[in-house]
Amino acid sequence: MHPLRESLHDELHARPSIYFDGPAHVYHFALLDDGQSLDGIVRRLDELADNPGRGVQRHGLLRIAGHPFKWESHSEFLSLTWVVPLQAGDSRWAELPQPLRGLLDAHRELILNAQVILVENQEDAEQAPAGYGFKDPAGSHIGGGDATVWSDFRLSAQGFSRLLLVNRGLNAYRLGRMIRRLVEIETYRMLASLGLPAAQQLSASLQELDRELIELAERNACADNAQAKALLDGLTALSARLMRSSAGSRPRFGATAAYAQIVFERIAELRESHVGGSQRLGVFLERRFKPSVRYIAATEQRLDRLAAGIANLGELLQAKAQVEVEEQNSKILESLNARSHTQLKIQKAVEGFSLIAISYYLIGLLKMTLEGLGALGSPLSAKVLFALLAPLFLLTLVLMARRLKQAARH
Repeated sequence: MHPLRESLHDELHARPSIYFDGPAHVYHFALLDDGQSLDGIVRRLDELADNPGRGVQRHGLLRIAGHPFKWESHSEFLSLTWVVPLQAGDSRWAELPQPLRGLLDAHRELILNAQVILVENQEDAEQAPAGYGFKDPAGSHIGGGDATVWSDFRLSAQGFSRLLLVNRGLNAYRLGRMIRRLVEIETYRMLASLGLPAAQQLSASLQELDRELIELAERNACADNAQAKALLDGLTALSARLMRSSAGSRPRFGATAAYAQIVFERIAELRESHVGGSQRLGVFLERRFKPSVRYIAATEQRLDRLAAGIANLGELLQAKAQVEVEEQNSKILESLNARSHTQLKIQKAVEGFSLIAISYYLIGLLKMTLEGLGALGSPLSAKVLFALLAPLFLLTLVLMARRLKQAARH
């Protein structure tokens, strides 16, 4: 068996739901990872549990104060879910019981999402959601009409977002999965919204970078070769500033896109239908959540466009420098050609002068030869001797001329 077979197969069971019957309070929390506190929280939960030592590396199913409890460790947050059955006389929106309240009070700065869901059976629930303290709530039939959920998406005095789920036909398994979808919608919505402050803070910087890029492009349009280095230095500094600005934002923007997709998928899995004339929960969330997601996506696209603009301007600078180098090379080649042409003319003149000089010396040599032969009493006359030696003289000149041309060609 492959060494990863068991761990990969167990991913099917890595995120179990808590199955229960109502009525109950479901408390759900999402705590951001600060790099040092979450492991301690998990160890403390195990100490508080009625069945300690049941946790695993990424999730655990425990019982705290006799009630089912689940923790899950994610890439950047820890989720906690505690189901507390509703007893007779309990307040509808009871505060978080001990001992979990004491543990979380010590880490309030890490809590990104705090949510309480009141699960009631249909026969015990009031008809109007206003009886639960909601103001202008949104509501939906979910699960094919087997449950109804209400919320006004306002925070309570304790910082909780509150939902009411009226169970009309969900068994324990379906109820547990439905609760999981509801808490994931709110948790991942909050996590996705973490990209909004980063996008808003980055927008002002992007406007300044856009203006600087336009200024560099205009300077490049009328710049000469002497200004190319200054333009390149400015473009390099602009690129470095863009990298610094986007280094911390891009991972956050990527996480926003992933979390938002989960939110929209979970809303679709609710299988909502209208409750009277009330607005559906999914419609309420999408209309108010999608603009933030789109704004973050548009900011990321601005980053991409600005990076592409810097790259294009760099390519233009490079092309302009290349054209100038080619022009300089062309001028150098023209100068070399002119110099070679001049040298060729000089060489031809030198060849002519060389032939003249050689001819002069050969003629002198021929004259001295004829005079010497006459003085020695040669039986042949000077004219006959000249006729005999003239072909040799001409042949020597021809050979010398060919030798000079061959040397010039090489």
